[in-house]
Amino acid sequence: MIARRILLAAAGMAALAATTATETLAADDWRKEVPVFRVGILGGENEADRLKNYACFKEHLQARLDVPVELYPASDYAGVMQGLISGNLEYAGLGSSGYAGIAIQDPDAVEPLVTTEQVDGSLGYYSVMYVRADSPYKSLDDLKGKTLAFADPNSTSGYLVPAYELKSQGYDPKEFFSKTGFGGGHEQAVVAVLNNQYDAGVTWTSGVGEKSQGYSRGNLRKMVDKGALDMNDIRIIWKSNLITNGPRVIRRNVPQELKDLMRGILVSLPLENRECAQAIAGGEFNSFQPVGHDFYKPIIEMRRELQAARRG
Repeated sequence: MIARRILLAAAGMAALAATTATETLAADDWRKEVPVFRVGILGGENEADRLKNYACFKEHLQARLDVPVELYPASDYAGVMQGLISGNLEYAGLGSSGYAGIAIQDPDAVEPLVTTEQVDGSLGYYSVMYVRADSPYKSLDDLKGKTLAFADPNSTSGYLVPAYELKSQGYDPKEFFSKTGFGGGHEQAVVAVLNNQYDAGVTWTSGVGEKSQGYSRGNLRKMVDKGALDMNDIRIIWKSNLITNGPRVIRRNVPQELKDLMRGILVSLPLENRECAQAIAGGEFNSFQPVGHDFYKPIIEMRRELQAARRG
């Protein structure tokens, strides 16, 4: 039933996108305002892999938008966030915390288009804490006085949520661990733990699907798929509450015709090119679902609270 509903919805959106594209082609004013469509790609894995994953999306967008598409893989999350705020990027896929950071700094910079529906029908994922499988650490309590690698200061699952939830559970990272640091991205943090540079790390995963494959979607899945990780080499010892899947956003000040066209392209992408959709989404998923600002209000408030605590 779920698959049928998704196919029907995607088919409807594909038809809508085609109609919108036809209308837009007839009056291509937006192309004069946006002669090049610039796509930001978050850090978190090596640049070559990110460009490879987005190559098909670039071709797909160029065919649908009829303008050149340029990819900008940033070295970290902040690079994409600032690119959107400054107007140097038109579009990007963000984590919830990255979107929250932009919304706090400049509420008029971007607006969400869609988010990801997981294979179980949920619109969320999890932050997990992992250790080496051959380590003696079997629970969070075992890590007292040990070291923890966060992924990126603007990552939802790689910093914001674990920092917030661990503190609320009585494990304030600043006091519980002997040292915390940033691995430079999700993949880099896993590698740092595997290389014994940190005792534990945090990353993102759908939490559903086959564990040996790194679950259905997430950083662990991407690393397993390219042979950079064997799930037998790590042990997950903590999992967060469900986190809202991040949005794919567009600059708020681009023409409405372009926003509508992009939303239609994204919703129809899993139906038209499932392999490409999974490449940019980080694994298997059901569909891209339209979403708005209100969906991210809890994360925005969480980020405000954490920022206030850090300043205090």
